[in-house]
Amino acid sequence: MSAFDPAARPGSTVLPALACPVCGGALAPDVLPRPSSLRCPLGHSADLARQGYASLLRGRHATSGDTTAMVQARADLLGSGHYRVIQDAVAAAVPAGARLVVDLGCGTGAYLSAVLEAHPAADGLGLDLSAPAARRAARAHPRAAIATADLWQPLPLADASADALLTVFAPRNAPEMRRVLRPGGVAVVVTPRERHLHEIRERFGMLGIDAGKAERLDEQLAGFALEERIELDTTVLMSVDELRAEVLMGPSAHHVDPEALDARLAAVEGTTAVTVAVTVSRFVRAE
Repeated sequence: MSAFDPAARPGSTVLPALACPVCGGALAPDVLPRPSSLRCPLGHSADLARQGYASLLRGRHATSGDTTAMVQARADLLGSGHYRVIQDAVAAAVPAGARLVVDLGCGTGAYLSAVLEAHPAADGLGLDLSAPAARRAARAHPRAAIATADLWQPLPLADASADALLTVFAPRNAPEMRRVLRPGGVAVVVTPRERHLHEIRERFGMLGIDAGKAERLDEQLAGFALEERIELDTTVLMSVDELRAEVLMGPSAHHVDPEALDARLAAVEGTTAVTVAVTVSRFVRAE
């Protein structure tokens, strides 16, 4: 049964929150009980893929987001439990009573799933540009609906429709975040600190982390009030396979030579101690 079928979960807040990516009108399933698309009153259509996600992209895109290989690498790394401390912190930052949680740049859906497990009354919507990510995320949690969408375009959501937004290592479109978040709603933002993965970044040719990320984040979200900020620091032991997944699951995958990476990994023996250092910030949209 489709996550976008009202009968799939009576009372779900996902479908009423969706907006047509073309005109902004309300979306509804074309037929029940097995809809093949969502349609607005003006007749614009958004396909529902057989893998369980909706396509809410508008027009062509120069990039298609994360590749299948990147998504698999991320699933492998997150499956190791090394980032569980981040998942738990994100879930704890979402207020009790939140009804609709929207993950902007949801990837595999792991962080959204952690939130939904901690908040049994909440519904989840994950948005990501990548179709491979959407396919994976559509299987992540029974209360999560997933759609492909461009986060730099107007979000396919009605005004003030979300109780909480998540952006975990993901782009932030501040004006749109403010538009779709209800007054008093929260945005939970996870950003890496300079020490994050510092043992392996240069060693394996990964992209660096700019200094001053927290300051720029506050400038970006000037229309929000910073309510809480915590710094997470832990050390994990990564196997060679986990190191490879870490390098290839994010933007560094577009810049690393796979053969050179494998040559460097071949010299690694046993496990490697790696620092996980991130900031979890909770912002509130003022009235």
